Amino acid sequence: MMESRLIQAGRAKVRVYETGAGTPLLFLHGTHGILPNDSFLAALAQRYRVYAPCLPGYEDSDDAGALREMLDFTLHGLDLIEALGLRRPFLVGHSLGGMIAAEMAAVAANDIDRLALIAPHGLWLDSHPVPDLFAALPFDLPGLFFHDVALGTRLLTDGLDLEDPKFLADFMVTRARRLGTAGKILFAIPDRGFAERAYRVKAKTVVVWGEADRMMPPAYGEAYLRLLPAARLVRVPAAGHMVTHEQPDVVVAALAALD
Repeated sequence: MMESRLIQAGRAKVRVYETGAGTPLLFLHGTHGILPNDSFLAALAQRYRVYAPCLPGYEDSDDAGALREMLDFTLHGLDLIEALGLRRPFLVGHSLGGMIAAEMAAVAANDIDRLALIAPHGLWLDSHPVPDLFAALPFDLPGLFFHDVALGTRLLTDGLDLEDPKFLADFMVTRARRLGTAGKILFAIPDRGFAERAYRVKAKTVVVWGEADRMMPPAYGEAYLRLLPAARLVRVPAAGHMVTHEQPDVVVAALAALD
């Protein structure tokens, strides 16, 4: 059963979803937030006690006004661990959340001993430019984020009609608030210098990437592996950037190898 509550984490009050039983796992979501009836959280909950906070600017969490740069987001993640009373949780981040999780593991290297980075932002390769998320139209998003475009359309709209004017207006308002948060560390390019700090990461690490990722080309998985040579890279076929929802059981199995 999924439960949720509002907690104060540092300078921001945020909603946290909790589910499952077992080893504590802190999951930091990507740019799309936590989806309705989130299948990835359900898969994680079969093995872990999952804590999934909404970043500031998502759902009814506070706006991200107090968070201005990468260090602020990193410290907010560490504040979440403290506010939840966790000790060395398994830290898992996807996309935007993976970027934050990687920074947390570099800044607090002695406090994070298991780390999973799922198609994280945080690097830039001139040979593989990342699409401009901020210029994408709502109709572009399923194809940009999912290998299975029909599945992506259903999940991103919660089964509603993307062409319905009222739904589209609400969708755009919600998306603008989320991108206001994400833009602080992703715009104009999603690189805030992690490559210079990666040497500090001590955590046992797995990097997971969908082989059909159009948002973050799989070449970035290889780039993370070069920075984190002790990490293991798991490539997932028939999955895009939202590999967490297209192949949730495969992703959980990759995480479980760190147990």
